[in-house]
Amino acid sequence: MDRHVRLLDILASLWGALAALVGVSMLLLAAGAFALSVGPEGETVALAAGLTAAVFASIGIFSLLWGVAHMWAAVLLRRRAASGRALMLGLGVVNLLVFPFGTALGAYALWILLTHEGRRLFEAVGVSPS
Repeated sequence: MDRHVRLLDILASLWGALAALVGVSMLLLAAGAFALSVGPEGETVALAAGLTAAVFASIGIFSLLWGVAHMWAAVLLRRRAASGRALMLGLGVVNLLVFPFGTALGAYALWILLTHEGRRLFEAVGVSPS
């Protein structure tokens, strides 16, 4: 079961890095849309560019937070912290809605972390993984 938790740690890190990359990309797109609204043609496209910038910025911030949460959960899983198990369970449930890769990651996380062996790995206090 320890191998599965290590694999889940790696997959959560990758998923978090991809989400953070999407977040940074969306923030860059938001900056471009904002630049259009203050540019020379700003009067004609101000509403559309402003709305686009706001939507892209919102998606970007959410994606960054989502990615950071996954990367933090991966660090906690690596340390075998009980809070990492709880955080990854919560993220795994929400990931079930993100078809297809999030669904696979969420199902795998739930399968690993809800078994008796998976629970035992996170109950041992002061024991570091070998």
